[in-house]
Formats: sequence, structure tokens, C-alpha cells
Amino acid sequence: MSTPNKDIEKVEVRLKWDPSPPGAPAHDLDIIAATYLAEAPYGSPAYLVHFDSRSPDGTIALNRDSRTGQGLGFDEVMTLELGRLSTTYTRVVVGVAIQQRDGRRTFAEIANTGVQIREGYTNLAEDDFSAVGAATAATVAEFIRGASDSWEFHGSVRGFDGDPDSFAGMMGSRTPGA
Repeated sequence: MSTPNKDIEKVEVRLKWDPSPPGAPAHDLDIIAATYLAEAPYGSPAYLVHFDSRSPDGTIALNRDSRTGQGLGFDEVMTLELGRLSTTYTRVVVGVAIQQRDGRRTFAEIANTGVQIREGYTNLAEDDFSAVGAATAATVAEFIRGASDSWEFHGSVRGFDGDPDSFAGMMGSRTPGA
């Protein structure tokens, strides 16, 4: 039987936060996407996309980057064109990391944080990081390519403690079924 549901083709991950108080170091949050190969879906990422980078084939790109949270609405936006991603990749994990260069900062210390995952005009997930307030980074979305080559979305926020480099290496490390 056919279904009217379309495969997830193109997704936007949007991040917002309030600037730091006057005189305080800027709060800098970053969206990071990690892609995983079919033969190692829970190993090391095949490649990362973050500020100043994009995927080799252009299917994942950071469209808007903010180092301060100043601006209206969402300060960072990343687009993932899953429908164009090579079949050698079967898993994409998206996370948010707080830069730690001016001392340890957690989500609870940054006002009005929020992430939104959208496909077109449909919100797939939204979160304010309150459940992971003590964390310095968090995964926010996981996309898994199914047997029929369609993408499934799993939206759960999972907190991590560490700098952006260590987070990028472990953000997709969970084992199957965990």
C-alpha cells in the first residue's frame, strides 16, 4: 500500500540565543552536523560541518553563523539536503556546542536558547535546552537512512560535557539499540 507521507528531503536546523550582558564575553553557540558511513554508523564521523565549512558535495551547509547571538530571530541556520546525500552515508547527527574559550559555559547560563528543526513549514522538533541545562553541548537531531533509502528523523536532546572538539568526536557515539 502506498502512503501520502513524503520522505524527508531537506531540513533546516535553526538556533537562537540572547547576547551576553554588556561587558561580559560573547556567548557563541554553534550548530555541528556529523555524517556517518554505512559501514561505521556509530564510529568516527566521516566528516563534520560547522562554522567556516560545508559538506564536500554541498548537501549540508551553514547558511547563517553568529558569534554573539545578536540579531532578530534565529541566529544560526544549517540546511541539510538529505535527499541529495550520497547513499554511502546512512546517518547524520546534528548537535549544538557552546564555545568554551572564555571559560566554561552551560546552556543554563545563556538566556533564551532555542533550537528548531523544520522541513519546509513543518516543525519536526523544538527545544529550549532546559532539560540539559548543565551541559556544554547537546545533540538535537538524528537522521537515519532506512532500507528503502528514505530518511527517518529522531529528535531527542542529549547533553554532553566538553569543549566543541571533544563533543564533535563523541556526538554520534551511541551504540545501536541504546
